[in-house]
Amino acid sequence: MVRRPIIIALAATILALGGYVGWRLRSSTTPPLPLVRSATAGAPESLPPGARQPVAPGDRHAPPLPQIANQIPQVRTFEFTSNGFIEVAHALILVRKADSGMDRILQIAQSSARQAFAARPSLAEVDVSVYRAEDYAGFGGPSPLFTASVPSSRLAEFLAVTAASAGDYDRLWVNPAEPLPPQRHATGETHLGVPEAPPTFAGSPSEVQMQQRLQLQHQRRGPSPGSAVYFHGPPNNRVVALTFDDAVHPMYAPLLLDVLRRGGTQATFFIIGRNAEAYPYFVRDLARGGHEIGNHTYHHVRLTNLPEAVVRDEIQRTNTLIEDLTGRRARYFRPPGGEYSPLVLTVAQSLGMVTAFWTDDPGDFNNPGGTVLETRTLAHLRPGGIVLLHDSAPETIGILAEFLRDARARGFHLTTLDNQGRK
Repeated sequence: MVRRPIIIALAATILALGGYVGWRLRSSTTPPLPLVRSATAGAPESLPPGARQPVAPGDRHAPPLPQIANQIPQVRTFEFTSNGFIEVAHALILVRKADSGMDRILQIAQSSARQAFAARPSLAEVDVSVYRAEDYAGFGGPSPLFTASVPSSRLAEFLAVTAASAGDYDRLWVNPAEPLPPQRHATGETHLGVPEAPPTFAGSPSEVQMQQRLQLQHQRRGPSPGSAVYFHGPPNNRVVALTFDDAVHPMYAPLLLDVLRRGGTQATFFIIGRNAEAYPYFVRDLARGGHEIGNHTYHHVRLTNLPEAVVRDEIQRTNTLIEDLTGRRARYFRPPGGEYSPLVLTVAQSLGMVTAFWTDDPGDFNNPGGTVLETRTLAHLRPGGIVLLHDSAPETIGILAEFLRDARARGFHLTTLDNQGRK
């Protein structure tokens, strides 16, 4: 039989929690935070307006980007786009195995860059990704054979590169191995376009409740020193962490970096290890720009159903890569899809990492339209908040400069997770 004092104590706890949430709803126009969900339960149907964050991606696809006309048969697409200040183009090149020698790859890549700059002198940069045609399965499939970044000021230098001198050009990567499919494909989702949702915890009901209490505690007071989980920054000032998932992308990385530089803003980029490995020069650009590099696993897999050894490998492999590329250790880890478990937290903490989530997910991967995207992002801004955007979402590129200006006009300072924690 349950004792009366226990019932009274439980009722008091529920009333206190409800009173706190009600106070938050009455005292602020900012929509309430959606609480951590159980991995076995769907989202509650009784959430107040604004509490349910948009999911991404949905059914809306981004409109196709314009193409540069070219006469090179191996070039599958040659897209270009702008952030409102500069234009960048990306050539997707597919070569047959019999035609994949380094000399031939360089010849095709160099011809593509030359033609792009001739066709559009306004381009600031041309990026090239060369895949084996027989293996190509999109950005989340087998890794490229070769990548290069060619700023307009370095075109002549790139055109002079030979197979023997490729190592002298610092914005070029050659795959050292066969482009094998992602190793975790059978055990976890590797595609970059999987739905986001409020953080989802795979644990017992009592463990889920503990995570919700921790989330509310962070909302009230910020994370405690040495905390293994980071739901919310210090709530006593108007400092917001700006974070980007799924970095780095060859089309959008230079555009994002340019907007952030113009806006005088540093952000935290949660990189996918296999992307960073194929585009190492962009990771170095991020570090040189004062941005923080976080860990988003090597293969962008959901971790909650994987064994401990695989979870550890996904995180540690990316940590090693980040340190090799930047000379700095990654401090923050974000599990793909916000899906985590006691095991994931334990492994991340054992590797010296803080697991970080978000308070503001406007669903930029869902392509809701630029006006809707900025309205959603601004509506959820709060002191100590954490904004979740994606570096490969085209509409984010379009609204980012205006969002930075509007957030600043509202008195918010956007920065990295680490800088936010120091304020």
